[in-house]
Amino acid sequence: MSLQILILAVSAACCLGFGFVLQQNAAQKAPLSDFLSPRILLDLMKVPRWLGGIGLMVVGMALGAMALGQGEISLVEPLLATNLLFALALSRRQTKRPLGRQGWTGLALLAGGVTAFIVAGQPHGGTAPSGPFRQWLIIGVMVGVALLLTAYAKRSRLSAGPALLATAAGLLYGVQDALTRVTGQRFAEGGMAEVLTSWQPYAVVALGLTGLILVQSAFETASLRMSLPALTAAQPLAGILCGVGFLGDRLRADSGALAWEAAGLAGIVVGIILLGTHSAMPCGAVQPKRTAAAVATT
Repeated sequence: MSLQILILAVSAACCLGFGFVLQQNAAQKAPLSDFLSPRILLDLMKVPRWLGGIGLMVVGMALGAMALGQGEISLVEPLLATNLLFALALSRRQTKRPLGRQGWTGLALLAGGVTAFIVAGQPHGGTAPSGPFRQWLIIGVMVGVALLLTAYAKRSRLSAGPALLATAAGLLYGVQDALTRVTGQRFAEGGMAEVLTSWQPYAVVALGLTGLILVQSAFETASLRMSLPALTAAQPLAGILCGVGFLGDRLRADSGALAWEAAGLAGIVVGIILLGTHSAMPCGAVQPKRTAAAVATT
């Protein structure tokens, strides 16, 4: 792994983590009638804090795209998952809570899990991307699961709904990262003309907007503790599956390496849960009735 990829991925994670906190600070005051509606974006555009969070998110996604253009998605995605460390740092500054045993354990598990997965797996590009059938199969499964989670979340919006929406968004963002890498490869091969005549860049935009609506709806109806862990855990897992499934990424497959890779992924997920549910994350209690005017004055 080159130092440049490491810097790009970690910088992207920093922008994403800070951006998520600012977005949730604003989205928790959005009208509940905006739930799962594009109107939520129109209402939140009036809130400077949310716009700042979106700006950081856009920068983070651009840096992440640059990292994906230079390294395998199976390498970059675990590094992007460290965005939760930066989200916790900003939330801790807001809530003034110490890390404590849970925070330090989560930090160690997340950092150790990322290190173990990358060192043991040694992600690299081993073969040419798979054919369209496997690509569409994996993308179809990811999008299908996201739709099912969203449909169930709509029925249980204030209980399990936020976590389900965040998981669905994470799956879509993982697919988006994979298609971003494909778009970068097409640009390198044929320039802008090749990009504009392929379907992947348009899918990247559609997935990004859909994921954004899901994330803001999750942020609107619950605290970061219920939504951000699911989002942060689902995205790298989906991205790694896409990378290995149809982008030609390869991981070491001997028994020892597989054991450490599994342990690393488990450490990442458990660390994300511990950090995401830490008391330093703002509770963001939801008010029963909110209006768009109230959001605009935030």
